[in-house]
Amino acid sequence: MRIGIIVHSYTGNTYSVAQAIQEKLSAAGHSVSLERITASDEEQRESGKVQLIKKPEVDEYDVLIFGAPVRGFSLSPAMTAYLERLKIQRGKKAACFLTQFFPLPAMGGKSSMGQMKKLCSSKGIMVCGTGIVNWSNINRKRRITDIADRFSVLFQ
Repeated sequence: MRIGIIVHSYTGNTYSVAQAIQEKLSAAGHSVSLERITASDEEQRESGKVQLIKKPEVDEYDVLIFGAPVRGFSLSPAMTAYLERLKIQRGKKAACFLTQFFPLPAMGGKSSMGQMKKLCSSKGIMVCGTGIVNWSNINRKRRITDIADRFSVLFQ
């Protein structure tokens, strides 16, 4: 299966989680590409004003995985802008993951995941799995492994 992992990563934390997922999926026999979304101004808070420099195309993938950081208790504006503008064939399956600084998902992660799922749904994308990595939680590494393990068997 051809899987595209599309991430927005401001500090590199989200990208490192995406790499762990990519390794696990590749080991499971999938063809996996990891692509980054980049914006001209990472400090822009309004998704409508975000100018995307790199916006990966997704038509070639059977399955998508979207990853982004939580920023200000919301989904990152760059990922929001990307998903709002994404042109896609309806019916694709996806998984989504977030990284956030705070130790508990209730501190912005759950609401941000709700935003991400709603944006995917508005494009006809069926979200089959989710995960949140709380960067300041002492169980962070175990959580990353758990998400990679779950995503590796999600699309068989």
